[in-house]
Amino acid sequence: MTGTGRSGGFARSGGRSASALRPATIELDAMKYAEGSALIACGETKVLCSASVERRVPPFLVGKGRGWLTAEYAMLPRATLTRSRREVSRGRPSGRTAEIQRLIGRSLRSAVDLSKLPEVTIAVDCDVIQADGGTRTASITGGYVATVAALAKMLLEGDLKAWPLVHSVAAVSVGICEDELLLDLEYVEDRDAQVDLNVVATGEGSLIEVQGTAEGRVFTRPEFDGLLDLALAGIAELTKLQQRSLSVRLAEVDEALKRRRRGPAKVKDEASLWGRPPRS
Repeated sequence: MTGTGRSGGFARSGGRSASALRPATIELDAMKYAEGSALIACGETKVLCSASVERRVPPFLVGKGRGWLTAEYAMLPRATLTRSRREVSRGRPSGRTAEIQRLIGRSLRSAVDLSKLPEVTIAVDCDVIQADGGTRTASITGGYVATVAALAKMLLEGDLKAWPLVHSVAAVSVGICEDELLLDLEYVEDRDAQVDLNVVATGEGSLIEVQGTAEGRVFTRPEFDGLLDLALAGIAELTKLQQRSLSVRLAEVDEALKRRRRGPAKVKDEASLWGRPPRS
């Protein structure tokens, strides 16, 4: 990616350029019991994502012959510099948590044709182990991988008649710090950013959701376009990482779908089974 910052003088940790992602990894099957799971690390931010298949749907979908996908988000007490109380001890999630959960759910539902699911709910849990900025975007990127793994398990076990995946989904933050456009903000950058955006998009570059705020100053249309360009380039890189982590699982899905298209093998007659009889 090429730099889009105007001044070029903003110093980032590790000498990272304005247009560079933090080092990112995705570990598939990070949990033993979940139908799908992934541990994603984006720099120092680490999120454990699981996708569970529950044999139920919300009341408004009962009897409709389609499934549902929902998400929950939580941060461990020492995911940050100082301990925070568990939200369960407060009796309800905070407004921030509820907003992030809705964002993750909306983003992941866009990737799945729910009419191709039986009456099941895919519950995606995103638990932040360590936070250094971009926890919601990492949750979406890792939650997608966990969701695809769960769908693959369902199809390979015969619980899905058709493959319901519509497109890939990933997310990243962008912002303006000291008048420079930056990709993938870590905490200190997000804290001091003049402008902060979270962008969710498909691997092909179609936008799903954009959340943006002018915190230190207003920003122009050219700057907004530059931030979107940065975000979509970063999402393209994250999509490749998702594809690599899922390559073996998706190859198994492709093979299973090919076998279904070919149908069962033709039954051979008894003569062909035994071969041509010997000449007397």
